[in-house]
Amino acid sequence: QVQLVESGGGLVQAGGSLRLSCVASGKTNSITFMGWYRQAPGQQRDLVARISKGGSTDYARFVKGRFTISRENAKNTVYLQMNELKSEDTGVYYCRADRLWENNVWGQGTQVTVSS
Repeated sequence: QVQLVESGGGLVQAGGSLRLSCVASGKTNSITFMGWYRQAPGQQRDLVARISKGGSTDYARFVKGRFTISRENAKNTVYLQMNELKSEDTGVYYCRADRLWENNVWGQGTQVTVSS
């Protein structure tokens, strides 16, 4: 199995920055993509950014140029650097590990609140 633990969320003023971390443990060799998703109250969970084992990245249109995803394979850790935060970035941010031939795994989520 794979376990994911997120950290780094919190309260920040609009225009500020936060850095989220997600550490994977367990059978990490099966992990392909790792990504960040967010869910605002009453909304669906949407992709924010994801990164492959080789470092290829995909970003949601609404965060391009503001957020950067990175990965340290040796530490089984993925980061999300969030700059120029806006109130609409508020939500619970979830880490997800996509696995080869197995179900995706979600973290427990970390709250990000941006005050305007």
